[in-house]
Parts: sequence; C-alpha cells; structure tokens
Amino acid sequence: MGDGMRLQGKKAIVTGAGSGFGAGIAAKFAAEGATVLVADINAEAAADVARQLNGLSHTVDVSKAASVDAMCDAAMQAWGHVDILVNNAGVTHMPDLMEEVSEEDFDRVIAVNAKSVYLTAKAFVPAMKERRAGAILNVASTAGVSPRPRLNWYNASKGWMITATKAMAVELAPFGVRVNAINPVAGETPLLKSFMGEDTPERRAQFISTIPIGRFSTPEDMGNAAAFLCSDEASMITGVAMEVDGGRCI
Repeated sequence: MGDGMRLQGKKAIVTGAGSGFGAGIAAKFAAEGATVLVADINAEAAADVARQLNGLSHTVDVSKAASVDAMCDAAMQAWGHVDILVNNAGVTHMPDLMEEVSEEDFDRVIAVNAKSVYLTAKAFVPAMKERRAGAILNVASTAGVSPRPRLNWYNASKGWMITATKAMAVELAPFGVRVNAINPVAGETPLLKSFMGEDTPERRAQFISTIPIGRFSTPEDMGNAAAFLCSDEASMITGVAMEVDGGRCI
C-alpha cells in the first residue's frame, strides 16, 4: 500500500489486544502502517498477536499503576514516544440483579474499565502534551448509552468512560491531543457469553434481533472505526463517542 497508509510510521499501544476487539484494532493499525505494542494481561495471547503483526508485546494489568507505568516505560524505551493509545481492555460481571453483583465483581469492573483510563492518562498524557500530538481512543460500549437490565455496574462503567472521554478531549484539545471513544455492540469476543448469560442459538437470535443491521460487531468493524479516529484524517474530531453498533442505540 506504500505511502497511502493511514497510520504510516505511527507508534500505537492497544490494551487488551490479545483477543477480540483489541486484536482487531491492533491488526488494522498494523495493516495501516503503525508499529503496535500489543498489551494484554494474558502474556501468551499478547505474544501471539504481536508475532503476527510484527509488533511488540507486553504483559499488563491495566488496573494497577505500577503495571501501567512499566508498559509506558517499555514503549518509551522502544520508541521514544507514543502517537496512539487505545484503552480497550475491559471486563464485565455476569448478568445479575444489581444488588446481587458481588463487591469483588463490582470493584474489578470499575478498576479495569474506569480506573485504567485514569492510570494510562497519568502515564501517557504528560509526554503527549509536551509533544503537542497524540490520539487516545477509549473503547466504551453501547451499554454506556442505552443501558440494559442486569448489567447495571458494567453499563455504569462504560458511561463513566464516555464522560471521561469528553472531559479529557476538552482539557487536552489546546495541547493538540485528541480523545475519542467507540461504542461497540456485543461481538464475537470472549465477553459475549458474559453479556448473554448463556451462549445458545436462541439467546443469540434474540440478541441479534435488537441490532437493526442484523449481526454482531466484529473485531474488523472496531479496527476500521479506530483506525479512522486515530488517524490524521480525523484531526478535527475529538470528544466523540462513535456508535459502531449496527443501529442498536437508535
């Protein structure tokens, strides 16, 4: 593809890139010319994806400050700067009544989905501000826009991410740093079973019937949207939470 590539020469970190949407985003970034650091809590999965993409891999727990700082240090050592940061790592609790979700599950959802955005901002934003360049993408969810019953605290964590995205965008715009989010609907990823409670053909059909385009989100869908939002083509776009959901939120 040569020089026509959207992310030619860019250095990008994608968290939770060992599988699912994160792996799709990492693959698209690499295809568009970026060098990718594939970060995941699963070291083996991260290494596998990185090998396929000719990128770097790093084991990270995005809910822990020391772990996030170590990831930042590794990227800085390898590249000297980071152009693109994608906060994709996420977890959910099993569908349950709000008052039945354990405190442990609640804490984990907030730590991985919300606190991680704060921790990566602490680690990466200062250098981006200094360079007056950078793009951050938070992978939120349609759950943050149109919450459904029984995923209460997951919904809330994704609403937090969307508001954080807008607040970050306003604060960082004067420094040339853009912050956006994408809101996928459920897809063929390791989290699908958790959202549905059980993975049966009946549950799938029921779920897909709520998506006007009539299918789940794919990692490729997320990769395409992410590559655009993190590219210079989107230089006028900041603070958006783009639904990539086949019309589910309408």
